[in-house]
Amino acid sequence: MAFLWKITGDFMLSCNCDVYCPCVLSLGKARPSQGVCYSWWGFRIAQGHAGPASLDGLNVALLLDVPGPMGEGNWTLGLYLDERASPPAVEALTEIFTGKVGGPPGWWSVMTATFLGTKRVPITFEPEGRGWRLVIPKIVDGVVEPLPGAGGDGLVRITNSRYFVTPDLVVCAGKKSRIHDWGRNWDLTGRSAEYGHFDWSGP
Repeated sequence: MAFLWKITGDFMLSCNCDVYCPCVLSLGKARPSQGVCYSWWGFRIAQGHAGPASLDGLNVALLLDVPGPMGEGNWTLGLYLDERASPPAVEALTEIFTGKVGGPPGWWSVMTATFLGTKRVPITFEPEGRGWRLVIPKIVDGVVEPLPGAGGDGLVRITNSRYFVTPDLVVCAGKKSRIHDWGRNWDLTGRSAEYGHFDWSGP
């Protein structure tokens, strides 16, 4: 069932591509630098609602396994939802992050061939140095760290892009990046990563 929803906050992503992932600027048309795309994503919702259900302060993570260019589909997707989420919030976030209620992730509903399911877990999403840290006990242990800019200062940024997550993001590498679940055991340390703000709504 469709409902009005809106979520804003911070996100981070760690994948197996060489730094920097070609999928962002190619809008999923380029082949991942390793031929396939393995990634985990984290979202920290500062403010959000889905119909009458509040999503404020909740965290979401996902595992994404893509066998080629993202735009060709056949994705395998698994969701991790904050254990603090109410039953209505769990239902809404599942609909949002599987693309069933439109908005920026709406195309995921077409691209995803296998949905592994949803797990309610404790999710830590917090600052770590100049980057961010995501932890799901016994599943994800990750820190994304910005690349140094010119002269070793500042941040390397992509701005005003057509990337569906956000037009503006910070280019990173996985300082520490491991995920083990659903038959996958990936070490993405040293590979491509990013973070930024997101502002999504739908349908």
